Parts: sequence; C-alpha cells; structure tokens
Amino acid sequence: MAEIDRFRPEDRRGVETLYRRTHGPDAAEAQALRWDWLHRRNPGNPGGQPRLWVAREGPTVVGHFPTLPVRLSLRGMNVDAAWGAEAYVTPERESLALDEALIRTWDRNTGAALTLGVPQTTRAVYDRLHWPAPTALPCLVKPLTRRALRLPSLPVLLNRLISALTLPVIRIVARSRPLRAECEPIRRFDASFTALWDRLAPQFDLAVRRDAAYLNWRYIEPPHVRYAVVALKREGEVHGYAVYRHLHEPLGRVTLIVDMLVAPGDVSGLKTLLRWVDREARAEDTDKVRCFMMHAAFRRVLKRNGYFQIKSGIDVAVKINAVEVPPGFYEQTDGWHITYGDSDQDH
Repeated sequence: MAEIDRFRPEDRRGVETLYRRTHGPDAAEAQALRWDWLHRRNPGNPGGQPRLWVAREGPTVVGHFPTLPVRLSLRGMNVDAAWGAEAYVTPERESLALDEALIRTWDRNTGAALTLGVPQTTRAVYDRLHWPAPTALPCLVKPLTRRALRLPSLPVLLNRLISALTLPVIRIVARSRPLRAECEPIRRFDASFTALWDRLAPQFDLAVRRDAAYLNWRYIEPPHVRYAVVALKREGEVHGYAVYRHLHEPLGRVTLIVDMLVAPGDVSGLKTLLRWVDREARAEDTDKVRCFMMHAAFRRVLKRNGYFQIKSGIDVAVKINAVEVPPGFYEQTDGWHITYGDSDQDH
C-alpha cells in the first residue's frame, strides 16, 4: 500500500525519474531547468520546498502530484491556494487509483484548489470527487492579415479562398488607431503595481493576487520563456499593464496576450493597451492576436475592438475550501479575472 505525504528533499531524484518515464527525457530536462524557478523562487511558496504530494512504497516514488501555490483574492480577501493539474503514476501502479488518492489529498489540504487546462482523462477524476463543474476559459482572436483565418484541417485552396473572401473585413478590423494614454515598456514591476493591485482587487470576485513580487516571478524571471510588458500610465501613475509574446504556429505567426490588468470599468485604458499590442503585433508581422479572458467586462471591450470569440480548449475549475462562498458562486463567473498567464499553461 502506497503512503501519500508531502515532498521531502530526498524525493527529488525519484520524482525526476518518474517524470522522465511518463513524459520522456526532453520534457524531464525542461522541467529540471524550471525547478528552481517553480518552487524555491515562487513568492506564493515562502518555505521554498516544492509543494508536491508524493506516493511512496518504501523509499520508492510511485506517484506524485505537483501544485503551484498562489495567493487567491476573493473580493480583496486573500486565501492560500494552489493550481493543480494531473497526477503522475508509474504504469505498474495505474490500476491502484493513486491519481485519485493524490488529488484528494491535495484538495483536503489547500485553502482553494484550482485547475486550468486539465486533460479530459484527469477531469473524470475531479468529477468523481464531486468538484464544481468546470467552465471554459473564453478565447478571443483578432485577425490582422489575410492569413489569420487559415486552418490546418482545411485544404490549401480552401484556405486561400477564405482568405480572399474575408480580406475586406480584416482590413477594417485591423486598421491602426491612436493610443488614448501613455504606454511605457518596462523590464520590472515595482511597488506601484502592488498599489495598483490593492486598489483593484476588491473589484474582482476571484483572481490570483497580482502584486509586484508575483508579477516579477511570473513574467520577468522565468528561465524558459520571454515576455514583453507594457505599463499603462496617466500623469505618471500606473493604471494597468499588459503581458504578451510573439510565437510561430504551423500556419502563421501569433501574438499572445498572456495577462492584462486594468480596472473593470476603465474602457479607455483597456483600449489603449489593446492598441499598443496591435502595433507591436504588426511590427512583428503577426497574423492574429489571441487572448484568453474570463472577465465579462473585459471581453465586451475586446469584442468592440475587433476580437471574435472562438471555441476554447481550456477549462477552469475552482473549489474553495477555506471559506464559505455564496450560492451560485461557481456558476456566476463573469466577475472572475483569469487569463492564460494564470497557472502554468505557457511553457
């Protein structure tokens, strides 16, 4: 019978060996590169020890469940939380339901348990544990060139026909517009961003605490990916920011808005950040801008600025254990601020 307990320093070799077996050597090397950043430097993990749950048979690691600790804000009230995803179990022990036991242990020992983009096979485990139903993280796309609407599943000639037919609309949607406030590229989040978060936190029903320590760790310090960051300012005071990066995909180039923050009612500020990203995307010859955004007020502004909502392949699920939440909390998600940069999707 396997024993489930928190990670100990002597477990690291066993955890790495198991990860190599389940994901392959290349993924294991990439994970080793991120280990120190994920665990020791994470401001949501002041102890520095990895927040992993480990299943052992004697000294042998036969399963583990990694989590990403964060501080969660519920209308400005902070709760200790952690992102989780799927458990990793040795093939020889898969019939023992160790994955369910690991997830159940994590759930019982965290103030708020969160998942983002969990595979369907693992989602069945959460369903057996009677988690609140997941909801899709809305995906919005703004086309910038005639190549934006090409799909890998369609023949080349059909893609070309779609490009020709939609080009007049794309030219209207993608036209350049003036900025409405000052935008300044930055290389570091300072204390003014913590002050910004403290002002805005009560306006969100649910969001990861986005203070300067968290933002620097998440977007400035990662060893595996590089982001661009722009700050929105008015009369020298910070009013928001956007985090984005450019990447290649099979049929074109995409600019991905990873995270964004302004006051929910600051329509002008959000438009300014979106227009800045548009300019940066055009300078990189990007075909489209993609954004995952949960908050309904932000999505309305995105749609009025040329974004179209498409089917999303990423689900969000939340289970609050530390405090009692009001009826309908898990169904009424329009006030939740969750983006692609939350959890560890972008790696």
